[in-house]
Amino acid sequence: MGHAYDHQYAARGQHDLVALIEGNPLAWLVSGAGEALLHSPVPLRCGYADDGCLSHLLGHLALRNPHVARLREDPEAAAFFLGPQAYVSPSWLDDRTQAPTWNYCAAGFRLRVELHDDPASIRDELAALVAQTEAGRPKAWQLAEMGERYERLAAHVVAFRAEIIAVQATFKLGQDERPVDYAQIVQGLEAEREDSLVAWMRRFNLRSEAE
Repeated sequence: MGHAYDHQYAARGQHDLVALIEGNPLAWLVSGAGEALLHSPVPLRCGYADDGCLSHLLGHLALRNPHVARLREDPEAAAFFLGPQAYVSPSWLDDRTQAPTWNYCAAGFRLRVELHDDPASIRDELAALVAQTEAGRPKAWQLAEMGERYERLAAHVVAFRAEIIAVQATFKLGQDERPVDYAQIVQGLEAEREDSLVAWMRRFNLRSEAE
């Protein structure tokens, strides 16, 4: 049942990375090393170069977060996104000689972070994050509704832009499974209501489950 570093599990293009990030925006931000390693869950957004290519990630941090002081000294960091994932049980298969495995979507980004303390950058980032997360909601909330409270809270925040230096992504979604096993895995996951993972599997496996 395949190794996670096989090329067959790679992203097929930036559209897969963007879908993973937008569907699972809360990433682990990591900076430092060894005993000085820091890690915090942080919501991140996709940023694009003029040619439309995914080139950076955008976010914000509380000023009291230790990442801020660390990143002022050393801008190197990483972000890790985990999308839908689930255990795959051989009990679902007619062929019980198959080994257990895990299907998942994940991506890690090496980053170079630039902090932005100015009020305009902070407002732009917070407004963009709110617009993204409130999109499609009835009576969607807007940042302006905070009124005077916004300025008090924004004074304790820093925005950042993180240039993407390298990406390692794994979309292990049954690409190596025989058609009969793949169909039975999908049935097993559906029975356990892993609908998001099944949707990703179908996105990557353009074949009939009745084969």
